[in-house]
Amino acid sequence: MAGIDAVLFDFSGVLTTSPWAGIAATAGGDLEMVVGPYHQDTDHPWHRLERGEITIEEWLPATVALFEAAGREFDPAPLYELFATLKVHDDVVVHIGVLREEGYKTGLITNNVRESSDAWRSLIPVDDLFDVVVDSSAVGMRKPNPAIYLHALEQLGVAPQRAVFLDDAEGNLAGARRAGLHTVLVEDPPAAALAELDALLGRAQPAG
Repeated sequence: MAGIDAVLFDFSGVLTTSPWAGIAATAGGDLEMVVGPYHQDTDHPWHRLERGEITIEEWLPATVALFEAAGREFDPAPLYELFATLKVHDDVVVHIGVLREEGYKTGLITNNVRESSDAWRSLIPVDDLFDVVVDSSAVGMRKPNPAIYLHALEQLGVAPQRAVFLDDAEGNLAGARRAGLHTVLVEDPPAAALAELDALLGRAQPAG
């Protein structure tokens, strides 16, 4: 599609493998108990943590209380090693580099936790890949709130209809569409999403 100036990416599940299975394992497979309804932006403890409203130390007892109310136990230990289990999608990293060389503006919009900033940033060369990095815990907003996408685009100086966003969560893509962006759903492996992105951009060949 002609007229796309900026390409924005989610972090985990797009630049890396997905953390969802690892997170769900802490709750016996019940992901929503830990992270809340991820297609919404609510006052669930995980959502508050990602907005930077509470610390990890405050999040833990709040989450334990949710499990206790359901008659269940919660062991958060695997979460603290989560980033060590993620694998970088090298083809996505290469693709972003080529897009930048071709003149596209690039951005990262991640729902993340303040205390894990050093861990996830150590996995990829963030400053080399992106013109703008928006961490939910730093800006007090999280996907799928349309405001976080508009915040990133304001920093890039790009109108929503001239931008595309890639994420592995359909709820986050719905939020981006409400903000006026084009979207691409990323699955594992991400090759099909990269091809869809290239088609949207009108690029003849995939990068890499």
